[in-house]
Amino acid sequence: MPSASDLLSDSEIAQAYEDVRSDKSETTWLVLKYVSATSDSLKLDKTGTGDIAEMAEALGEDEAAYAYIRMKLGNDEYSERTKFAFVVWQGPGTKIMRKAKMSFQSGQVKQVIRTYAVEIQTSDKKELDAELVTMKLRKAMGANYDRQGSGY
Repeated sequence: MPSASDLLSDSEIAQAYEDVRSDKSETTWLVLKYVSATSDSLKLDKTGTGDIAEMAEALGEDEAAYAYIRMKLGNDEYSERTKFAFVVWQGPGTKIMRKAKMSFQSGQVKQVIRTYAVEIQTSDKKELDAELVTMKLRKAMGANYDRQGSGY
């Protein structure tokens, strides 16, 4: 796998990351996948403007991938906040060697995808349910001024 600086030098990945981070861009998520089954190099696979369900559709059952998503949360229309989640995806059919390599390589990816409130490592798309991820983001925010309606 290339070093983190090499990964960041890929203009497509860097631009997609900046687009997801920017409130001025409609892009809300990105997915990075390995170039091939034997390669350690990553490529920008997809970006989108939809919600986390749309992003989850881009994650294959036999693939390893990294995803990044911007989500808006708020107690009301006046207190909306933007939060980010980083997903380390290992589909249930991902090969054992790929899973082993990802434990090291995810650290390099985090040097590029560096700003997020929560990290979700999963092989189950149910863990990418919008309500579950929103709850994780709310907990990561700290103080909860809307406890009566949030369940934590």
